[in-house]
Amino acid sequence: MSASIEILQSQSGTANNLPDWMKSFVPCRGLSNGHLQTIVGNYMPAAPIGSPAVAEPVLVDASDGSQVLCHTHWQPEPVRTSRLTVVLVHGLEGSSNSKYIVRLAARAWQAGCNVIRMNMRNCGGTDALTPTLYHSGLSADVGAVIEHFTARHRLTRVALVGYSMGGNMVLRLAGQWGQRRPLAAVAAVCPAIDLAVGSDALHQGFNRIYERHFLRGLVRRYRRKAALFPHHYRAEVGPINSIRSFDNEVVARFCNFRDADDYYYRAAAARVVDQIAVPTFILCASDDPFIRLTRETRASIQANPAIQFVETAHGGHCAFLGREAGDAIHWAEAVVIRYLLETAG
Repeated sequence: MSASIEILQSQSGTANNLPDWMKSFVPCRGLSNGHLQTIVGNYMPAAPIGSPAVAEPVLVDASDGSQVLCHTHWQPEPVRTSRLTVVLVHGLEGSSNSKYIVRLAARAWQAGCNVIRMNMRNCGGTDALTPTLYHSGLSADVGAVIEHFTARHRLTRVALVGYSMGGNMVLRLAGQWGQRRPLAAVAAVCPAIDLAVGSDALHQGFNRIYERHFLRGLVRRYRRKAALFPHHYRAEVGPINSIRSFDNEVVARFCNFRDADDYYYRAAAARVVDQIAVPTFILCASDDPFIRLTRETRASIQANPAIQFVETAHGGHCAFLGREAGDAIHWAEAVVIRYLLETAG
């Protein structure tokens, strides 16, 4: 697959050179604004997956006993090994129960895939499972989940899907792993792969509404961690008035980074996208309120023949609410599943 950058013309509904798994994105009437897409998309409901979930803790760091909680949905045992297994990774302050994760899990399950809904460290009510905090650089946790379930179920093909912060993590792991099996394909929706510019964008204008939302959750989580592990953390830090200040005062201090800039540099998938060697789909929207890609990152993506990069004119942050009726309104989720089945399933 050759790398390409497609701007899908959402107003006319036409675009050139689209692969079979892709359709032009036409936003819902009245939702051509990126902020409206983002906000409305956050409240869209999710239907049941159709398969009961099994909650399985996975050890991701033996040195401190850190675990993450996964919710798994397995196809019948006679076909389980031969089916594509899709690992879903949520965004900042999300969980395995985030609506977009549940919707995507339902699509993957109905398509015949095994599904693993992974919680990042501390997310989904799992603060007690690790003494550590979570951050964008923990791509090794995703790798540990793949290895755990591959050993248990003899998986032959695994695909990763990440949203926003989770998109950075799955792309970072893909760059680190190269052609390592059983990784077969990757998809990232609005990935935060240039962490510094994205963090700064959250502190600008209307975006501060999103920033305050994230900060409330992050500060509450930090206080829970301080109560659970008082020998690791101080009860109060501050002043915290931006994502950058939180990353500087909390993430950098307690996760072995020099400062926020050191964290953003070392944790960013942008540094390793040129090393991705499995089929990879990166989906962004030009009107995403706070995801930014630098010119250098765009050049690295475009130069990598393993990556298919698609940028729509509209879609907001991880929303992509289209004009089709019913469940088809969730355009990005449908495209991701079609891509994974085309390239790895």
